[in-house]
Amino acid sequence: MFHFNSLLKYLFLTFFLIISIAANCQQKKVEKKKAPVPKWKIHGRFTFLFNQSAFSNWAAGGQNTVAGNVSINYDFNYKKNKWNWDSRLITGYGLSYLSGKGYRKTNDRFDFNSLLGLKSSKYWFFSYFTNIKTQYTRGFDYSKTPEVSVSDFLSPAYLSFGPGMLWKKSDNLNINIAPATARLTFVNDMFSGKFGVDEGKNSALSLGFNLASYYKTNVMTNVELENILTVYSDYLDKPQNIDLEYQANLRFKVNKSIKMHITLHTIFDDNASGRFQYRELFGLGVNYSFHEKVTY
Repeated sequence: MFHFNSLLKYLFLTFFLIISIAANCQQKKVEKKKAPVPKWKIHGRFTFLFNQSAFSNWAAGGQNTVAGNVSINYDFNYKKNKWNWDSRLITGYGLSYLSGKGYRKTNDRFDFNSLLGLKSSKYWFFSYFTNIKTQYTRGFDYSKTPEVSVSDFLSPAYLSFGPGMLWKKSDNLNINIAPATARLTFVNDMFSGKFGVDEGKNSALSLGFNLASYYKTNVMTNVELENILTVYSDYLDKPQNIDLEYQANLRFKVNKSIKMHITLHTIFDDNASGRFQYRELFGLGVNYSFHEKVTY
């Protein structure tokens, strides 16, 4: 069982220490002239990462592998008077081919988040957020023989929404606190009885506390670090078991089109597995901005 006063507390302290230092550094910068605030900022990015290894008569041994990962990130930021509307789509799919074992999934994600805010003070907003999260294809546990199906398209699928308060320093630094968040979990008949859904049913409703934060900064020239953290506690079912999702993306820019990308992704969801889930992705690939627009 995962408790809030252990790893989560340490993660929070580290995360908010970084934010505090970054915010303090930004405040010390002297602004020569206040730039006009754009009404719309849109940025769509396509990334393709490729990895390959091949062996022939290699004394140390080895297994031929080919892996590819495609991801699309789409950001929409809108500002007008006291209104602020931020939407972000994070989606990706990856496969690897292992000689003698066939294809294995390495990434499968659809995550859409929309956050509407009405300014109440300099950095604070009354907010309302909506989040949709699922995957595209069936997932398997290959540690068992034969492999066992553990998830599928829209199984599970999560729909979360609720009012709250948003602290927003910039488009690259914000924290949303939603103490009355409703979450709907959907599964098909095959997975009824799993992911917190009762046996014989295809959906479950929960009410809880949701915290979501986003922080992106340039660590150094041509090196960008992006942090995405989500925490959820269900008031109605074991509130001490905190659901945690944290993703760190480190991007090294080689030139305009080529970047080296490292992703560290961890999830703790007591209803899904009761253990920490880890995913790490590293590769050199093509990065292309297919839609980039700023309007005033």
